[in-house]
Amino acid sequence: MSKILFVMTGVDYWTLADGTKHPTGFWAEEAVAPYEAFTAAGHEIAVATPGGVVPTVDAASLSAAANGGQEGADRMTAALDAMTELRSPLALEDVDPVDYGAVYYPGGHGPMEDLAVNADSGALLTRALESGMPLGVVCHGPAALLAATKADGANSFAGYGVAAFTNAEERQAGLADRARWLLQDRLTEAGVRVEEGEPWAPKVVVDRNLVTGQNPASSAPLAAELLKKLG
Repeated sequence: MSKILFVMTGVDYWTLADGTKHPTGFWAEEAVAPYEAFTAAGHEIAVATPGGVVPTVDAASLSAAANGGQEGADRMTAALDAMTELRSPLALEDVDPVDYGAVYYPGGHGPMEDLAVNADSGALLTRALESGMPLGVVCHGPAALLAATKADGANSFAGYGVAAFTNAEERQAGLADRARWLLQDRLTEAGVRVEEGEPWAPKVVVDRNLVTGQNPASSAPLAAELLKKLG
């Protein structure tokens, strides 16, 4: 069995165009669904964040509205509490991807703030991609791809097909008009091919060793694809 590295945001806010700090963090389902799939298959999980700070869950992702009712919200909260690895994360800058069998990035708006510009994360992503190991990234997690560059300045993921949170979904979520930039736009500008699915419907794209998902509903099917690659 393998050890899978979860690289997660270390911030609890997203700075909007007017300077407002919108409360956020990581999205619960995008951590819980893959965690449960990976551990059920016998894999170990390690968590890393910038500076080794304990990651913050986006409170909205624990609401009844986000989980199909209060029963779902209670289950999500309990599942998150059971993820003991979240309480003692590694410092991202000290992590070597060669020590793991796969790398996974959950989303939430947090990665738009820190991982999008984090050089340690960018270097780890480039190494993981080039090594051929299974690499999974979901929803706003692909913001981290923006920090992955080669020596010549080109994005390491240029030419790859990905799924990521779309402009349409950001508009429907009510934050597009207030954002400093939109994920789909930035990825496209970096040469990454965003393959857009229907808003909020599961959408997973597999391109070589890279497996990406568009939104929270894509996190469980993404985990299934990553498990296939782990054998």
